[in-house]
Amino acid sequence: MSREFRFGIVAGLAPDAAAWTLTARHAEDLGYSTLLVPDTLGTMPPLLAMTAAATVTTTLRVGTFVLAAPYRNPRLLAHELAGLDFLSGGRLEVGLGAGRPAAEEDALALGMPYGTAGERLALVRSVIGEVREAFSASKTTVQRQGPPIMIAGAGPRMLTLAAEEADIVALAVQADTPEDGLRGPIGTLRDLAGARFDDIELSMNLLQIGDEPPPWVPEGLRSTSAQAAAILRGSPREMADTLLRRRDELGLSYITVSGFFADALAPVVGLLAGR
Repeated sequence: MSREFRFGIVAGLAPDAAAWTLTARHAEDLGYSTLLVPDTLGTMPPLLAMTAAATVTTTLRVGTFVLAAPYRNPRLLAHELAGLDFLSGGRLEVGLGAGRPAAEEDALALGMPYGTAGERLALVRSVIGEVREAFSASKTTVQRQGPPIMIAGAGPRMLTLAAEEADIVALAVQADTPEDGLRGPIGTLRDLAGARFDDIELSMNLLQIGDEPPPWVPEGLRSTSAQAAAILRGSPREMADTLLRRRDELGLSYITVSGFFADALAPVVGLLAGR
């Protein structure tokens, strides 16, 4: 049986606090399930931004896309996330990763050791363990079993960890990956997870809705390929049908997109959310 569709927006910038809380309320009004905050030194601190968003909404879940484990002390982070779960009324989701390509520069700026790929992977595992322990021991958390854990990855080592621990797996593939290119990592995850695979929610982030690329993509990197799975084109009905087919064929049911495209994808959210 297919999972119900969920949709989330990824955002982490605003000109002021009022604009940020308006972003959260607008996402909720449009029917999005989650507001996800990236973890970079060029965007708002994710836990603070999530707390602010949670206090002005009632159903919108808040999460990270994704926390870089190398930046943080796992036990302290778990303590703070447990507090955020309380403040949000149990609407917290936690996305984790070993660090995006530019993460090493941020780690150095923060005075944190970046470590090898293996050390960073071990930190992700450590954060997951600390979070689940903190939530089960806390008297104030709402999600006593722990928040849904999302792991972003596409390589064998990260998918191995995701197969063991993740509730949600976000496919961290290149932006120009065609739809057929998604079958490889999904198949690997299926093989690694075994019977657990059906319990994992599969997610994909869309780079572009319609024909115009987002303004932050450099001119030389803009892709117009009709084959890129991260680019969704057509009428709302046509886009909805594409996502329905991907859910049926690949199991992708949790779709995220930059807040820049929140309004453009909203008609599709209206057609599919919760269905």
